[in-house]
Amino acid sequence: MTTASVLPPPPPNPPGRDDSATEAAATLPLPPSEPVAAAPSRVRVATPGRIAGAAAQLAALGLVGPVVFSALFGMLGGGLGLLVAMLVGVVVLVVLVYALFAVAWFERARVDGLYGFGLPLLRPRRSTRTGFVGVLHTIWLQAIDPGQWRAVASFAIGTLLGLVVLTAAGLSAWGLALAIAPIFGWPDTRFLGIFPLEGFAAPLVGIIAVIGSLAGIVGLAVLHGVIVRAIFVPSREAELEERARTSDTRRAGAVRAAEVERTRIERDLHDGVQPRLVSIGMTLGLAQTKIDDDPETAKALVAEAHASTKSAITELRQLARGIHASVLDDRGLDAALSALASRSHIPVTLDVRLSRRCSRPAEAAVYFSIAEALNNAAKHSRATACRVHVRLRDDGTLWARVEDDGLGGARVVPGGGLDGIVNRVTAAGGTARIDSPQGGPTTVEVSVPCAS
Repeated sequence: MTTASVLPPPPPNPPGRDDSATEAAATLPLPPSEPVAAAPSRVRVATPGRIAGAAAQLAALGLVGPVVFSALFGMLGGGLGLLVAMLVGVVVLVVLVYALFAVAWFERARVDGLYGFGLPLLRPRRSTRTGFVGVLHTIWLQAIDPGQWRAVASFAIGTLLGLVVLTAAGLSAWGLALAIAPIFGWPDTRFLGIFPLEGFAAPLVGIIAVIGSLAGIVGLAVLHGVIVRAIFVPSREAELEERARTSDTRRAGAVRAAEVERTRIERDLHDGVQPRLVSIGMTLGLAQTKIDDDPETAKALVAEAHASTKSAITELRQLARGIHASVLDDRGLDAALSALASRSHIPVTLDVRLSRRCSRPAEAAVYFSIAEALNNAAKHSRATACRVHVRLRDDGTLWARVEDDGLGGARVVPGGGLDGIVNRVTAAGGTARIDSPQGGPTTVEVSVPCAS
């Protein structure tokens, strides 16, 4: 963890300023609820191991599933019945929504663990809105999440198949008992308790019942694999369409990010370095006219031009650093962020925990997103401190969060600094969430695939 602070913050802008470097509640388009798995259609669902595993899991679902659905329908009935007592009924229905999410999460993990489709874990939906409206919108998004309902449907189908598997298992046990009945001298054996079985009829019917029930269990296990693949794995056409859409989104983000970056460079050159260089030229020209008549004044003008040249060089270095951070390539994201925090105009608390390096585009996207967020906080938020957290998550995502204690209330302005964050992260295949309610705090959260 690194804490760095230098120089007091510059004078803040007036509250509510519509500056191009501020933006509120801006997010990338939400990723699809079911990202495409890697070649899932090639997975064989009818291998002996998977058939045995499916049969065992279906039997377990046949036992547990009815209890789960009884509880879910109980919550639904209780919530609807208690809507008269508004708060109680609403709370029960909200609990029902997230209970369905828990069932869907379990089912998705179960199916992926059994068949190895490469499905990502189901994650809760989140609204881009803020406040109480954002809470309600989040619950609504979760309630209508198609990925969640597909998983619940799979759980229901698995429960029904599990009940049939339990019935077939009971039939198999009965057939086995019937087949060995003559060994124990059971003279009175009847088929379905009605038709008497004499001689070799009893073991013959028992063997047929065992074989038929086991074949039925195998068939149900194979059918389960076919059904869950149809539910969770998109068709080839849908897969190609999704890849094309993702590629178009990333390309558009890259183009937009390049435009925003070019505009920023042009603005910095035009408003910063260019006027300073013009001033240096004018100062040197004035010194040249006075070098014979007033050498002391000429020396002072040359010294002023020399100091301005140093400032111009510093500005050019900062501009180059904004285009490419060499320390990021040489020493990694942790060192680059430490250097960034040490140059910040407000105190920055860094908490970076990375077990390995990520790809250059992923690290660059996260680095420049954090840099822009800190720059915005220093210029416009009246913040006195910032916190930066960076993690490499278990799903291979490079995640970062920047939070300041400023006034908040930022507004979405196309072409601004935070608009550049969104586009840069889009180009890297990630997602960005920017939340800035009135009164603060302002939070910037980005997630980028580590291998983007």
